[in-house]
Amino acid sequence: MSEDIRTEQVAAPQYQVLRVVPKYDEAQRIVDHLADSKFPVEHVRIVGTGLRWVEQVTGRMTYGKAALLGAAAGAWFGLLLGLLIGIFVVVGWLAVILWSVILGAVWGLVFGLLGHAVSGGRRDFSSVKGIEASSYEILVDARFLNEAAAKVDR
Repeated sequence: MSEDIRTEQVAAPQYQVLRVVPKYDEAQRIVDHLADSKFPVEHVRIVGTGLRWVEQVTGRMTYGKAALLGAAAGAWFGLLLGLLIGIFVVVGWLAVILWSVILGAVWGLVFGLLGHAVSGGRRDFSSVKGIEASSYEILVDARFLNEAAAKVDR
């Protein structure tokens, strides 16, 4: 006896452009409006186009700044370790945390200075890196495009 086994393939939704806007806030506002209008927003995508890598220089990196940033990062790491170790300490819990923060700050300071010294002056600045889009497309499943367009145009 043979059984007829059927496999159904569900087609991936075809998305079409509803709007193109220059800022993410505008795209978010449009999708929020659709949600407020009881539109099934699970059929919506926001896609950033024209992506570019942006590095915003925030200032000059000096030995003092490298030491300070290293000490701050080390102190946070020391606090984390101190809290984890402190779970198992019955007496002197606060002392464990304080020593962990102090030792973390000292080691962070040392590694911050070493890291800056090793760069050999090739990167004497600090920066924040990120990805930006030149525009944002609001895409809607083609089956729902007319309904979405009607709700956005209101």
